[in-house]
Amino acid sequence: MTRAFVFPGQGAQTIGMGKELAEAYPQARAVFDEVDEALGEKLSALIWTGDQDELTLTRNAQPALMATSLAAMRALEAEGVTIDAAAFVAGHSLGEYSALAAAGALTIADTARLLRTRGQAMQEAVPVGVGAMAALLGLDFQAACKVAKAAAQGEVCQAANDNDPSQVVVSGHKAAVERAVDLAKEQGAKRAMLLPVSAPFHCALMAPAAEVMAEALSHVNIERPAVPVVANVRATAISDPTTIRSLLVEQVTGSVRWRESVSWMGAHGVDEIWEIGAGKALSGMIRRINKEIATRQIGTPDEVKAAAAALNA
Repeated sequence: MTRAFVFPGQGAQTIGMGKELAEAYPQARAVFDEVDEALGEKLSALIWTGDQDELTLTRNAQPALMATSLAAMRALEAEGVTIDAAAFVAGHSLGEYSALAAAGALTIADTARLLRTRGQAMQEAVPVGVGAMAALLGLDFQAACKVAKAAAQGEVCQAANDNDPSQVVVSGHKAAVERAVDLAKEQGAKRAMLLPVSAPFHCALMAPAAEVMAEALSHVNIERPAVPVVANVRATAISDPTTIRSLLVEQVTGSVRWRESVSWMGAHGVDEIWEIGAGKALSGMIRRINKEIATRQIGTPDEVKAAAAALNA
């Protein structure tokens, strides 16, 4: 088996995520403590017993999801499974930061602070109500790009997430995205609907946030990851710290090329992918991209123990 570890992005957050891990593994608890200390607040209290709407705020969801993913990774390590069990790591949008932290390229504290900055910058880049995102289901990437281009009409509308062969998310000015929804339905999309997000991520409107991240990343040390990271904006594996830094900036306005990333890993021998952290959205996408790749989720103590038993046998 050739494995990859992947880490979820925004939308997977739920109240209580990671709590069982923290109670079962001191190493997992230490991750949440480190994130709390880095941010100077009890984010763990919000994650475990707080308000879902507050957790969903971009500035909170991003470091919270990373903390949950890294807690699961530390629990796996406590059971004897190291990052070297994976040939590659990857993450969906903010999940790329989790992947980098898991592979030792970034410290957990730096990752938490970067994601708090990223979340705030992405939220503040566009006034509320100006931008939007929409999921187009049943159109392939080329068809979705044509719809976005036709819908733009002088405004921004572009493919933001190429998630799987039947799901593309477009992002941009609200009116343009609404036009894209109507056009997609005319073009035969099974469904096309606006998403409940607070800003138009991964499009040109995020340029102010990219500037903020370029500055923030310039002050952070990035080590060579222990295993290569399949980058969102390139859909190929990278390990060079300078390249990682520049692509994290590019990622803010660039498309998340998830379909291509999974296909690239499959073409390079990956036949099992572990989704580490909250939820199972990535596993569903992976199955739609390549049915030959087995998937498993690792987000609870039972799942950690089962994965460790399989690997350590």
